[in-house]
Amino acid sequence: MIPATWKYVWNNSADPRVVRAHTLADAARAARPRITLSRSEGGGPVLAYGGLPQGLTYVLPFLEQRRGGASHRVGRGTTWADLMHGRAAPDADILAVGVLGDRVPAQLPRHSLLLPFRVTLAVPVGPDSQDVLGRLSRKARQQHARELRSHSRTLEVAVRDDDFAFFYDDMHQPTMVNRHGDAARSEDRDIARVCLFERGVLFFLCESGRRVAGMLCRLEGRTLVVRLAGVARGDDQAYASGTYLAMYVLILQWAAEHGLTRVDLSGCEPFLSKGIFQFKRKMHPEVALPGNHFTGKRLMLQVRRDSPSVRAFLAANPVFAIGQRQGFEAVYFHDEDHPPRLDLRWNCPGVRGQRLVHFDDFLALLPDAARQPPAVPPNLP
Repeated sequence: MIPATWKYVWNNSADPRVVRAHTLADAARAARPRITLSRSEGGGPVLAYGGLPQGLTYVLPFLEQRRGGASHRVGRGTTWADLMHGRAAPDADILAVGVLGDRVPAQLPRHSLLLPFRVTLAVPVGPDSQDVLGRLSRKARQQHARELRSHSRTLEVAVRDDDFAFFYDDMHQPTMVNRHGDAARSEDRDIARVCLFERGVLFFLCESGRRVAGMLCRLEGRTLVVRLAGVARGDDQAYASGTYLAMYVLILQWAAEHGLTRVDLSGCEPFLSKGIFQFKRKMHPEVALPGNHFTGKRLMLQVRRDSPSVRAFLAANPVFAIGQRQGFEAVYFHDEDHPPRLDLRWNCPGVRGQRLVHFDDFLALLPDAARQPPAVPPNLP
């Protein structure tokens, strides 16, 4: 197996042998965990992340982006005992701990929630491609039909090497830089070519014959996995015009017409405020644990201090929590000053319902010292 293929398989395969090996490697890497403290020049809660190192790629950057402002981090070594009990980050307002599922304590620390580390979103498809439209709201169906006609939109399947180069260099890379900057996550070019293009399908959305967007997908049995996307030159206008929604709908219909049974839309962090989730929710996907190594990872979210900025942050970012029953639960924090963000909707298969949690109840037993915002050093680390 060439290095590019092995790297992709290691990070993405649902093969139980690969998942088991990855889990063992994760346990070894996290034997001596680290804690990273993050402050913002613009204020907001002091965040901390510790435990499994993947959280520095997925969890902490998302929390920092939602807090806003330039982030300043400082890290150090700690122990699992101090992480689990919150002692590892005494200055943190909110502590997130990435942990393997078998290390989650039977009794969570007080003022904590247990979340999946990531969730995956997938749409089952049948032999009738028109059933795909039935998953959309009436408003979304009308917009799709209207713009399909007005923009003369069609779906192209591309197979040449120069098609891949055009997609990766002129669509995907500019889009990642424009949308995410230094926080962009993607596959490098060799992996994308060998593991996706040569083992999948490259789609272009055309308007009046001109390529305006593309998606590179991998075929895994009868499942089509959406992996990389981009718009021409990374142009923001494409996001406002319904281009991506049109492309997803046409790809879902293509999958149904070609005998596939499932389209994996890829995953995201377990927060309803994640823009990718709110966008893909329009297609009514099933929300589940990922099939790869993330399936056994969990995120413990603990509130360490009560303050107006902490309440504002948590109210703005409802979560998917893991409860006693099968499936996830949408949890919304609120109080008299922070109404629950019910506009961030959860309604998808795999999410069994919602729970409203009042801050005064959730934080009732915090010590008095934890009800004041922490002092911020004059020189941020």
